[in-house]
Amino acid sequence: MESTFRGRIGVTYKDSEPDWPTPAARGDRPNVLVILLDDTGFGNLGCYGSVIDTPNMDALATDGLRYNNFHVTPLCSPTRASVLTGRNHHAVGISTVTVFGDNGFPNQRCRVTRHAAMLGEMLGEEGFATFALGKWHVNPKDHCSAAGPHDEWPLQRGFHRFYGFLPGATDQFNPELTYDNHPALPPKSAEQGYHLTEDLVDHAIEFVNDLNAVRPETPFFMYFATGAMHYPHQAPKAYIDKYRGRFDEGWDVFRQRYYERQIELGIIPPGTRLPPSNPGVKPWDELGENEQKFVCRLQETWAGFLDHTDAQIGRLIEHLRAIGQLDNTLVILTADNGTSQNGGPYGVMNAGPSGRRNATKSGQTLGATLGRSEPEEDFDAIQERLEDIGGPKSNGDIPWGWSQVGNTPLRWYKQNTHGGGIHVPMIVRYPPGIGDPGSIRDQFHYATDIAPTILEVVDVEPRASYGGYHQMPIAGTSFAYTFGDGDCATEKPVQYFEMMGNRGLWFDGWKAVTKHEYDDDYGSEKWELYHLDQDFSESNNLADSEPDRLRRMIELWWVEAGRNGVLPLDDRFGTGRPATGSQPVRFVPPMAHVPRAQSPVLRGNWSLTADIEILDEETEGVIYAQGSFLDGISFFVQRGALGFAHTTLGEATVGRSETTLPHGRITVGVEIERGNDDSGTVSLVTGGQRVASISIQDISRMSKMRGVDVGRDPLATVTDLYRAPFEFTGVIHSVELHRSDED
Repeated sequence: MESTFRGRIGVTYKDSEPDWPTPAARGDRPNVLVILLDDTGFGNLGCYGSVIDTPNMDALATDGLRYNNFHVTPLCSPTRASVLTGRNHHAVGISTVTVFGDNGFPNQRCRVTRHAAMLGEMLGEEGFATFALGKWHVNPKDHCSAAGPHDEWPLQRGFHRFYGFLPGATDQFNPELTYDNHPALPPKSAEQGYHLTEDLVDHAIEFVNDLNAVRPETPFFMYFATGAMHYPHQAPKAYIDKYRGRFDEGWDVFRQRYYERQIELGIIPPGTRLPPSNPGVKPWDELGENEQKFVCRLQETWAGFLDHTDAQIGRLIEHLRAIGQLDNTLVILTADNGTSQNGGPYGVMNAGPSGRRNATKSGQTLGATLGRSEPEEDFDAIQERLEDIGGPKSNGDIPWGWSQVGNTPLRWYKQNTHGGGIHVPMIVRYPPGIGDPGSIRDQFHYATDIAPTILEVVDVEPRASYGGYHQMPIAGTSFAYTFGDGDCATEKPVQYFEMMGNRGLWFDGWKAVTKHEYDDDYGSEKWELYHLDQDFSESNNLADSEPDRLRRMIELWWVEAGRNGVLPLDDRFGTGRPATGSQPVRFVPPMAHVPRAQSPVLRGNWSLTADIEILDEETEGVIYAQGSFLDGISFFVQRGALGFAHTTLGEATVGRSETTLPHGRITVGVEIERGNDDSGTVSLVTGGQRVASISIQDISRMSKMRGVDVGRDPLATVTDLYRAPFEFTGVIHSVELHRSDED
């Protein structure tokens, strides 16, 4: 019997007194909408100095506040953990991106501890409807498939509905989607006009409408995290074409232009210096003509992608306005970190996970597993493919020069604890609490401060326990006090930063920071010191003139590191448990798409055996597909014969058997034999007999071929020989993959 029952129970209802629970009432509680952009640096929005059109985000700023001193962690998973919990990312178990795996220590478990409830859990307990859309990226990388475990998926962390993607990035035209607790396919194809951001907004609007149709008295909390502006940079062609030729003057000109606009807008203080270019960024006039054309096309795509994202955010905002909910909604828009350095010095048309570390000692540490380690493009040969950039057949990322422009006037990039990695735009719109819309706030605040701000505005006191787990204290400081007072001092006491050995500390308007190189001795690295209250862009290093202050700041960093579980410092690009060997994998359809992180790694020699039935001469379709148009393999039946396609960086090698398959139940297979170099031989087998042999010049990228489908190829098809999904029209009883242990 429930312990809170306040009525009286007799023998029958006639001699009993009922007691009905009081439903949660909205009262004066507003809705909450948090919009989290990906890889969007301080200077990227129009109202922060950019020349890219962002009218809808700019309108939020006109109706609300722009913050010019807001900071986050240098990478996506940690920022998301901090935003959703109000605690520091090491303390909750997300020291770096979850793709790097569990390092065996409490600060990197790739999951947010249950002792740190998320906003979905906290607000859901108070009667809010809670929605998450878009990028999640705070669960272990190997927990993203239909098989689970699902315990760290959004619905298990307090959100009532979810539509988006679980890992750190996905194709914008052919995404690996999850709907609530199950995988989903896009509702239409790229050829039919599909784009992920539009789909996310469609579902966001649907979620709100579903709520209002039945429970209009219920406030909602929506966490809307776009895939934009993370690579792959992909957008509808009209948005990319809009920016043709707009960046031909080059990144040196545009960095200066952004800086001047920022001064004019007042988003950076007068007297702010524009630092020299980051090491590795070539002066624009040292690039060749074709190189300039290539990198301009990458930036045109980036701009079109942001413009399109802004338009979709505008659709969501206008819908809230149309249903009379916008002015009763606290809107917070920010980014998870600065503009990325993953495209390298020249950018890339097709970025992808490398599985290899790519660390340098030339002033950059490139997170290859965060982006790429592909060779420099052939700028002459690629001119014929410029029109593909930004479309379904590209997977592009911008070079350092344009990333530096996006971070204007700050130094370095995503991953670094200097301003370019952690200092991002933030816009707040809340008419009931803001008396001077259009103003700028300069108080220092941080990612952990969003949750306590929301809790204060909606008048929720966090509970001591959620789900039976005692809660660690919320570390953040609400910035709701800034809504009505633009001149007050910050109430934030101190904030540390750390990412893969890069460290920093803000305290009382000063910042100490050091840039770490992979495997260097931490004790020998030089710290820098900046008086941020007077040096917005970290241009005047005072380490030599203020040694005592720097020493105290470093000592305070160690104190904060100890309090927040930062140690041990770990600069490895991923660890995880030791491999358990290459066991056979058996697939039995029907089954869902196997996401990238869970799909088997293809290395060395391997073979595939399929038990199928050919029903008649019309039987065709994909038996097994792994990867995509960029890097992938497909084993299929077409025109009665076995076929095999191997694609590397978009270039396909295709082979077929000359004999048609017999009708009935048969065993067919593929055998891969690696040569002494990177070449390989593919044999197609029917009933134990080799029926075709295909020579492939380079099979070294097979380990990059991730994401599996059995009986179809529904997303970014491996080959153009067929159109998605090219479902198998016979019967597949099973497909078995055998791999050797050699690399």
